[in-house]
Amino acid sequence: MAFEVINLKERIGCEIRTDKATLLSGERARDIRDLLERRGVIAFKAIDMSDDEQIAFTHTLGTFAHEWSEQRDGDGGKDAVYPITMDPKINPVADYLKGAFFWHIDGTMAQTPILASIMSGRRLSAPGTGQTEFCNTYAAWDELPAAEQARIEPLKVVHAMWRSQLYWHPEPSYALLQQWKSRGQNELPLVWKHRSGRKSLVLGCTAMQVVGMDWVESEDLLIRLRDWATQDRFVYRHEWTVGDMVIWDNTGTMHRALPYDHDSGRLMHRTKLEGEEAFA
Repeated sequence: MAFEVINLKERIGCEIRTDKATLLSGERARDIRDLLERRGVIAFKAIDMSDDEQIAFTHTLGTFAHEWSEQRDGDGGKDAVYPITMDPKINPVADYLKGAFFWHIDGTMAQTPILASIMSGRRLSAPGTGQTEFCNTYAAWDELPAAEQARIEPLKVVHAMWRSQLYWHPEPSYALLQQWKSRGQNELPLVWKHRSGRKSLVLGCTAMQVVGMDWVESEDLLIRLRDWATQDRFVYRHEWTVGDMVIWDNTGTMHRALPYDHDSGRLMHRTKLEGEEAFA
């Protein structure tokens, strides 16, 4: 069957035009994974996968990852899609998802983050809102000046989930802060040296402080690098239509949702792939 690849921007993103049968067969899984590593983001426009089909497709690409769901009803250990919505009747931990409106990498509290996420659009917010942006942190590293690369490559950064929550809720109660802090923190390299030999930047709203730097100097560096990595040439913005499915390489991109009315009913269904490589 047809399998057409169209680059969306020079440094990030591609669209694959094909049919569901080809994707579900797994015959192009290796090609898809290779494209994911090279392009960062793959869009399948109006592919209209059902939940069961999305789960089956996820299995063709690697090991299915189950979502953290301590406040949701158990799914009996079965594979399931995860609802991304601000509606607490559908997702009781919707407040936690508010950190997704800021640039981030999923899994910075783990030594081995998820490999990738697959997300389908089910219900959308008003036109011109609720887009998802992705930036290529491989390309951002590659295009830094050599002197800057040499200066930052040895650095470590402390990441904490609670830091990301302060972006949307800057004055939490002490009890809520302790709840956030229970998710722990993690010291990670600023520059991830991948098994492939490539390198990428590890940034985002969980990044709290560069080890060995005072807070002011650390903030200066982290914000400057975030601005560098999220400039237009490294960024792809996906304009959702119902039925779109997008995969992104969580090990070589950051992402964020753009603002939308939280009462709009916007709903995405997400699946994930287990990580295969620790931060190093």
